[in-house]
Amino acid sequence: MYDRTMTFSLQDDKEQSIKAILTAVYDALQQKGYNPINQIVGYILSEDPTYITTHNNARSLIRKLDRDELLQVLVKHYLSN
Repeated sequence: MYDRTMTFSLQDDKEQSIKAILTAVYDALQQKGYNPINQIVGYILSEDPTYITTHNNARSLIRKLDRDELLQVLVKHYLSN
């Protein structure tokens, strides 16, 4: 019954969290009529939160992310696909 060993990766959980936050921010920006890619890139480059709308709490969500971790995940996924 308990003969299987399960492993959990904190990195996978972190990446899933980053993906969920980016998706929510993207959707909020799109709903408000912004170009989500341009706005997110502007935020990443400047770390200026005004690039992100407050709609659906998007600005608070994205500020939970460490910019270096976000960039690492984005580059990793871009190069792996």
